[in-house]
Amino acid sequence: MPAVPFRHRHLLGIEGLSAAEISEILDIAEQYVELNRRGGAKSALLRGRTMVNLFFESSTRTRTSFELAGKRLGADVINMSSEGSSVKKGETLLDTAITLNAMHVDVLVVRHPESGAVKLLSDKVNSVVMNGGDGQHEHPTQALLDALTIRRRKGRLQGLIVTICGDVLHSRVARSNIHLLNTMGARVRVVAPPTLLPGAIERMGVEAHTDMRKGLADADIVMMLRLQNERMQGRYVPSTREYFRFFGLDYEKLDAAKPDALIMHPGPMNRGVEIDSEVADDFGRSVIQEQVEMGVAVRMACLEILTRALRSNAPSVEVAN
Repeated sequence: MPAVPFRHRHLLGIEGLSAAEISEILDIAEQYVELNRRGGAKSALLRGRTMVNLFFESSTRTRTSFELAGKRLGADVINMSSEGSSVKKGETLLDTAITLNAMHVDVLVVRHPESGAVKLLSDKVNSVVMNGGDGQHEHPTQALLDALTIRRRKGRLQGLIVTICGDVLHSRVARSNIHLLNTMGARVRVVAPPTLLPGAIERMGVEAHTDMRKGLADADIVMMLRLQNERMQGRYVPSTREYFRFFGLDYEKLDAAKPDALIMHPGPMNRGVEIDSEVADDFGRSVIQEQVEMGVAVRMACLEILTRALRSNAPSVEVAN
């Protein structure tokens, strides 16, 4: 019996997960970090199971990470994109769900540009559904891998000051991280130009700043966000040059944080826009490459937990996320 019963059939978001459930995912992921580092190690946990990565938005890190996670657990993994599927020909999301049900898929990983699309699919398919990022809503596994990276370096999440900087308005990564960090007892700040701060962001339990140095004061973690031009309809910043001047991370602004503050970025990075190249590549403080490594382990842990009911053939209980 698992130490902590995981009450959710799907992983649609961080909101709704308890601190104990988050900790269990991170604890299991720790074991997979060591397995992956041994090289060539593979589990048969999902042997005979089919996993489909259904991506309606382009992705390199997330899709590849899920693919590796599934294969290292022994699953048969199929990658689908809207460019190469019937969706491009006009098939609706519900038609896609019906098709996938007919194929008896066990696990479905979905990335979609519209918030709520993954939840809609999860209501219509028989498979376990994992959210690979939906619109501006959530990106749960990114927050989990960020948390694992921080915990391995700092030994804890509780009590840390984490400053999230950049395009908070359009960022599902920011939302998932805010939910997780608050649940785990961290102190969360966000820093952005006024045009890139959501209205009433303080209601999410964060401190909001429009000055980088104030927002970074004594921070333990500095988490930069990508400027998401593809989601912007209208002009949010005067220019990328001006944006970097006031909100791009360089050593001058970083001086306000603690001397051992970690530097994070979910990728892909726009060097010279959100972050200076020298800072991004700082061997002692940047954990950006560790984030990528932790992504595979975290997704393996999520697959293990979410497929428990499948492996035991026991009925699963779904609690809305």
